[in-house]
Amino acid sequence: MIPGKTPRHPSFRRSFLFAVQGLRGALRQERNLKVMLAVGACALIGGIAVRLDPLSWALLLLCCGVVIAAELLNTAVETVVDLVSPEFHPLAGRAKDIAAAATWTLSVVVALIGLILYVNAIVRLVLG
Repeated sequence: MIPGKTPRHPSFRRSFLFAVQGLRGALRQERNLKVMLAVGACALIGGIAVRLDPLSWALLLLCCGVVIAAELLNTAVETVVDLVSPEFHPLAGRAKDIAAAATWTLSVVVALIGLILYVNAIVRLVLG
């Protein structure tokens, strides 16, 4: 909300449309988001190939969603930092680096979870 404005919230439908607009804008402008979506698509195809069980599918989908959400939040942080500090400032750079580090850390953990899921599924297929 903008300070001094009357508190009038958009309808649920309008809020949803704003979210879709934000996702479209991020997809147009953010290379990393496109990469993460491509990796997620490969993960889903891999899940079909190794015949993941329902719980593994749930974990895989959750991991994909969380990484994409983290990248969107990172993009939002970077956008706000660029807005309030258009010129270089060490604290602005630090904030952006920390937001990127959060996404990277989550991506590493998700990759490890994926490794566990796929190794388990492959062992089940081979011994199966």
